[in-house]
Amino acid sequence: MLAYVLISLGAVDEQEILQKLKEMEEVREAHVLFGEWDLIAKVEVGSSEELGEFMIEKIRKLPHVRLTSTLIAAK
Repeated sequence: MLAYVLISLGAVDEQEILQKLKEMEEVREAHVLFGEWDLIAKVEVGSSEELGEFMIEKIRKLPHVRLTSTLIAAK
């Protein structure tokens, strides 16, 4: 299952969180954005349950993450 995760951060260096994302095995790519969202991550997991667990246990527990939006890619 392929998904894109948009991430909004509080006051923090985006590069710090970007590096943490890139170290996660589920993250295939991650980039800093300009505009409403601060980061985008391309994520690949086996199922929607795994995606939910990944979001709750890894992404939302990162410091300074304020808001996320997960976009599941259609095949």
